[in-house]
Amino acid sequence: MELLKIIFLTVLMFFVIVTVHEWGHYFFAKRAGILVREFAIGFGPKLFSFKRDETQFTLRLLPFGGYARMAGEDPELVQISNGQTVALRIEGDEVRKIYLDRLDSRKNVIRGEVQEIDLEDHLHVKLDVDGEIISYQVHPQAMLVTKGKDTQIAPRDRQYGSKTVGQRALSIFAGPLMNFILAFVLFALHTQMAGIPLENPSHLQIGDVMKGMPAEEAGVQKGDIVETINDIPVGTDANKMIEMIKASENKPMVWTVKRGEETLSITITPRSVQNEEGGKVGSSIITYFPTRSASFGESITTAGKDMVYTTKAIFLGFQQLIQKFSMDDLGGPVRTFEVTGQIAKQGIAQLTYWAAILSLYLGIFNLLPIPALDGSRLAFLAVEAVRGKPIDPNREGLVHFIGFAMLFLLMIAVTYNDILRLIG
Repeated sequence: MELLKIIFLTVLMFFVIVTVHEWGHYFFAKRAGILVREFAIGFGPKLFSFKRDETQFTLRLLPFGGYARMAGEDPELVQISNGQTVALRIEGDEVRKIYLDRLDSRKNVIRGEVQEIDLEDHLHVKLDVDGEIISYQVHPQAMLVTKGKDTQIAPRDRQYGSKTVGQRALSIFAGPLMNFILAFVLFALHTQMAGIPLENPSHLQIGDVMKGMPAEEAGVQKGDIVETINDIPVGTDANKMIEMIKASENKPMVWTVKRGEETLSITITPRSVQNEEGGKVGSSIITYFPTRSASFGESITTAGKDMVYTTKAIFLGFQQLIQKFSMDDLGGPVRTFEVTGQIAKQGIAQLTYWAAILSLYLGIFNLLPIPALDGSRLAFLAVEAVRGKPIDPNREGLVHFIGFAMLFLLMIAVTYNDILRLIG
């Protein structure tokens, strides 16, 4: 049951982070009057889908992200050319459905050969019906029906490209913005759950214990409070304890630890680890600070500090990655799920803090000017604002396609590397 709980919390965390990001795109696109065809979480085969208003909401198999597909961003999949035979369903005085196949089986329709059609500006279609040319007005939400699928038409004023630079920029920036807001809320929520640490630490506590290392072999457990080593009090000085362990390579040490109400004496023999000097016992050491409850105001100010600190750490990580690139320094979905599972074991408070970090990271990463990411699309909009006219959509689309392909290949390589590391 514990494993299922961890898996559920991990999946839920990623679902929330991605959904909030895509909801930002969706909400501000709808506010601008853009037709959002699909709101999808994940990529690949469809697992679950339903339609609400004009948008298809979809859950897909691969949980690597999501998208809000806006009309006009990509070439429309359904095209009608002059001379093509179609069938129209009229409701009131307007065309509500245009059928492109199985025309003989359609009931209560008007069949004819297309002489002229405009589904973007004037919304009309002229048909040759038994030698008579008849013009019909098309409803702005009319459907194109082919191969059992309904596709809503997108008049020009409902397309992404018809909106102002400001409206389009807001609909793109809103995704990362929602991640920033979510990160701030999660940081504040973590402060409410974990409390505010007091200034003075009270003791040293054992954190995670590695399997097959001296601490685990000697019976040390996570949460043990270390009081003395070889009868020398360690107090709250973690560095002192680390130096004592290093100096005792292959020499037995006697730790006095407190576990609940018990006081135990444990003998540990540190040993060397490859490429590292001094003895190691294979456990993390936590300087434990007592905490107190946080007020609402303290939660807000602490969340702000966490946002600044984490942002600096993220950019420092980008800088180090550029200066010394290594595939081993990159983590894909597999490693992220692995780390998230480990953090989930530490409790909901730690998982909340980790979710805040990931949400902030996703927002910042998406604003980088890398093709296919939101930052690249904003860069194209900035160029358009300076030039006074948009860049050729085909060229922009090609740049995004190449960028997406490169990111996808990188993700495959990183995931392969993660799997090899896990097997090793």
